[in-house]
Parts: sequence; C-alpha cells; structure tokens
Amino acid sequence: MRKNKDFIHPYMPNSVPAIKKSMLDEIGVGSVEEIYKSLIPDDLLYKERLDLPEPIVSEYELRKHVMGILRKNVTTETYASFLGAGCYRHQVPAICDELNSRGEFLTAYCGDTYSDHGKMQAIFEYASMMAELLDTDVVSYTTYDAGQSVSSALRIALRVKEAQGRPKDVVLVPSTMNPEIYSQACAYCRNAAKVVQIDCDKATGLMDLHALEAKLKPGNAAAVFYENPSYLGFFEIQAQQIASLAHSYDALCIAQPEVASLGIVESPANLGADLLCGDIQPLGMHMQFGGGQAGFIACQQRLELMEQFPTYMYGIAKTSQEGRYGWGRAMNYRCSHGSREKAREYFGTETGLWGITAGIYLASMGPRGMYELGETILQKTAYAIRQLSKVDKITVNPFGGSNFQEFVINFDQTKMTAAQINQALLSKHIFGGKDLSKDFPQYGQSALYCISELTTEDEILSLKEALTEIIRGC
Repeated sequence: MRKNKDFIHPYMPNSVPAIKKSMLDEIGVGSVEEIYKSLIPDDLLYKERLDLPEPIVSEYELRKHVMGILRKNVTTETYASFLGAGCYRHQVPAICDELNSRGEFLTAYCGDTYSDHGKMQAIFEYASMMAELLDTDVVSYTTYDAGQSVSSALRIALRVKEAQGRPKDVVLVPSTMNPEIYSQACAYCRNAAKVVQIDCDKATGLMDLHALEAKLKPGNAAAVFYENPSYLGFFEIQAQQIASLAHSYDALCIAQPEVASLGIVESPANLGADLLCGDIQPLGMHMQFGGGQAGFIACQQRLELMEQFPTYMYGIAKTSQEGRYGWGRAMNYRCSHGSREKAREYFGTETGLWGITAGIYLASMGPRGMYELGETILQKTAYAIRQLSKVDKITVNPFGGSNFQEFVINFDQTKMTAAQINQALLSKHIFGGKDLSKDFPQYGQSALYCISELTTEDEILSLKEALTEIIRGC
C-alpha cells in the first residue's frame, strides 16, 4: 500500500483522510496500526512491506490489466471440451444471468425481514423446485459445493447416531468416489470418524456388496455413501441393495445424484436413501474457471435428520392478512447464525445467489425441459461411446453398461500416457478428458471424458479423428 496518508483509495469506503481520522478519534486511537498491535502479539506481526504492486486507481486501466491476464486462458468457448469431473459445461438460459445480476439479489448479502428484497421467497421457491426434482420434502440452503454437502451429510449421520445413543466412528464410501470430495470428506470427518473405502468390482465398477457387508458387520458404521451416476460415469444399479444393507446394520444411506440426470433417472430418495447431497452447478451456472459451485442437502420430513442440518432452511407461514404469506428461516437454532459456536457446524452464506440462479433455471426448464436435458445427454453419451470405440488401440467404457455424461477411455495399448494424449489433443484445439492415472492407478493410463447437451456431433467426430491420428503416429 502507498505510504501517502492522504491517498484516497477508489475502491475502499471511508478512505478519505478526514473520515478516517474521525472514526479513529471516536474509538480513541491514532492509527489503524494501533488497533492491530493491540490485538495481535508483536511476534506475529509482519513488519515489512508486503510484496504487492501499487494499486491501479484508474478503472479503465484496471480493467485492461485484468482482461490482459484473462486473455492468456483458453476457454471451452474457444476449444472443444471433453472435461467434466465435477464441473460441467451446460446451456445457461439468458434469463439466469439477467435475473441473478439484479441488485436486489446480487448485493443482498444476508438480508432478513428488514432488508430481504424478495431473497427469502426466491430461495424458498428454489428449495421447493429442488425438492420436486429430488422427490424429497426438505432441501437445505446452499452449501459451498458438492464437497461440503457430502462432508456435511456424513457428519449429519454421525450426529444422528450419537443423538440416538448409538455413536459410530466409521463412514463407508466407494473406492470409485470423486477423489477430491473423498479427500475433503476425510479432512472434514477426521476428528469424528474414519472414512473407509469399499472395494468395487473390477469388471463393472459397481460397489462390491460382499465387501460392503463385511465392513458393516462390526456395527460401527454410521452411514454408507454412494454416487449415482458414479464419478466414472456408470450407473450404480445396486442402489436399493446398498440402502437395504445399510439399514440392516443400523447405518444411514447417503446418495449423491447428478442433478442433470434427475429428469429421467429415479431419485435415490425413492430407492432407500436417507440423505441426498450434491452440486447444483449444472442448474444455470457457467463453469467460470472452476467457480460457480454450490451444494445441497435434502431428506424426507424426518425431524431427527432435519435437526442436524447445519445450514439455513426457509419456510412459509400465514400472515395476519388472509391469502398473504411470509417467508422466514426455520429451526434457526441449529445453525451458526442462530447459536454461533453451539451450532451443528459452521457454514457461510456466499452461495445463496447460486440457489436463486438454480431456482430460475428450474422454473425456466420445467419437468419437460429436465426430461429432455437428461435424454439428450444420455443419447449423446451413448453415441460418443459407439463412435470412439471404433478407434484402434483404445478401450472405451471398460466397465460396460449405460453411462450418463461421462465415461472412461483407457490408452494402455497405445503405449502413450493419458497426459501425452491430452497434450496432443490440445494442439488440435481439443480439451481431452480428466487424467485418472494418479487418482486411480489401478485403471492404468485412463481419462474421464465428458459429454453434455452442448457437445455436437461434429465435436465428437473431430475427437474420433484426432485420436485416430495421434495413435497412428505414436
């Protein structure tokens, strides 16, 4: 920062020297530094100048500088993309961007009844439409992302069992689970339980039910978790058996569905799952270089589960005026807003805008639109698997069966690594699949390829041609 005390920062409120002095005089200190020194031990204070550039005070120059940095990126708008693995390129209706950029939504950080501007009703409507999509009674306020929603759902199960007087110290997950979410869940649960992976069938990728039952038999598992479709794209067709096994050993069943598939696929809530969790990014959010994520947690009307939800829940109530309704936070004592350090967990509020966006998306799509979305992705995925299976020396969809949105391609016969394949594809203006060789070494040199409703026939055929040329030249 500049040492000139008369400098007025264009983007920092109350930086006018006279206003700043007035505020400091009010609390009886001579400088902001005095406040820091009164709170932070001297040995922890950094006394040198931070290695930061001088502020760019011109709005035009700042925009030019930032855009210059951003232009170094190559986006999915420029290259054909087959990347997914948790963040997907879907069609975003123009109405989503139009409405979520309105000031009453964009800047209404955490308004209550005195500064709500319709935010509470909008989130209530989002939760209602999500509940219809999921076929559940209760949907939480948004979490940071799928990782937090999965991790929080596991902690909910642990708290439920503790509240029932039957504390458990293990949660069970499939070995094919999203590796980033698995890592997050291990960290989130480490002071309460151990996250144990269940072996999956090497031929089909499906969870090994015998291995699952063996891990359940000690009776110390609070929950069994599965993804449907799985991280590797195939459907977990044993959902009902998994839930039944979990319940027979006094464990909850937690499922992570892919929301884009729920227009055509049965909700795990109707297959025995107690808690549903996942990401709403496919519902009207751009990829945004990995941002724009938000998660959900949902269940049926079961008080023992609802009381352990860490996030806001929004309810509807009658008012004194006949025919008019109001919206407000339900069971607020559970969350950090209601009871601070005594809350179930801490959660933030920065993803509420994405909940509103998802509500706008669901309202614009309707049941028929969600059906067509799922149907289109399912058909395009099957088409891509058929076309790419014609390429020599690669194994496409080694697990067989039907896939939604994603599938594995193995390159072991080419003697090239997945990274080398991706580098060669990049030179042809194609983003290849997510390299799986580090997270899933048991599947060799493999990559996870993603197809969305935006993937065109030409892009699939171009990928087929590019892989043929790359492998022919290896």
